[in-house]
Amino acid sequence: MTTTIVVAGKGGVGKTAISALLIELLSKKGVVLAIDADPSTNLNDALGLPLKDTVGKAREDITEDIQRGTLSPTVPKQDVLDMKVREALVESAKVDLLAMGRPEGPGCYCAANHMLRLSMERLAKTYDYMVVDSEAGMEHISRQTTQDIDFLLTVSDVTTRGITAAARMNELIKEMRTKVGKAYLAINRVKDGLPQEIGKAADDFGLDIIATISEDPYIAELEIRGKPITELPEDSPLRLGAKDIISRLGL
Repeated sequence: MTTTIVVAGKGGVGKTAISALLIELLSKKGVVLAIDADPSTNLNDALGLPLKDTVGKAREDITEDIQRGTLSPTVPKQDVLDMKVREALVESAKVDLLAMGRPEGPGCYCAANHMLRLSMERLAKTYDYMVVDSEAGMEHISRQTTQDIDFLLTVSDVTTRGITAAARMNELIKEMRTKVGKAYLAINRVKDGLPQEIGKAADDFGLDIIATISEDPYIAELEIRGKPITELPEDSPLRLGAKDIISRLGL
């Protein structure tokens, strides 16, 4: 059975870095499907993996084929999309990566989204874990193109805006059909302890803080050198924070 973790948060809070480290840690326990649901598609860089065509392109291609009537009537449309999704998959020893790509265009993608959800569900069943690095707008979750969520991890920086954004995302999830097992908050880039105001804001919104992660002094050098986040040293605050999250999730 696949355990699904969605990592969300407003832009610039470090959710992709945290996602990459969670993926790396879980890959030591089983095989992981990494989903990059952010249109900026930089999870591959954080993991040190290449990038192929996106699922968004596959969705657009099959939508155009449906509208034009160019798909062979002898081949089921679902099988075609399944094949396109697997062609977009970047495979490695313990981590496979799938980039969702840009959000939907102006056309109608209702039929393609329904098939895409089925494709994602079929694919995910073959993995021990699925980790989704979600975009700020959570388009792929709102369109129901991810399966039910076991753990929702919202990430915030040490700002009231970040906490508010995390709370709004939690509320958005609750309004959808998507089922969420447990929801937690990780606060990143903490200096000299968590400010009382931030802790109170999280408490007022009913957010369960699973980890507070100190500002990481190693990140800047990795970014300058263009190295993946997974090369952070063992004493890195981000790496230690990711380990703490995995432990607290019982994984």
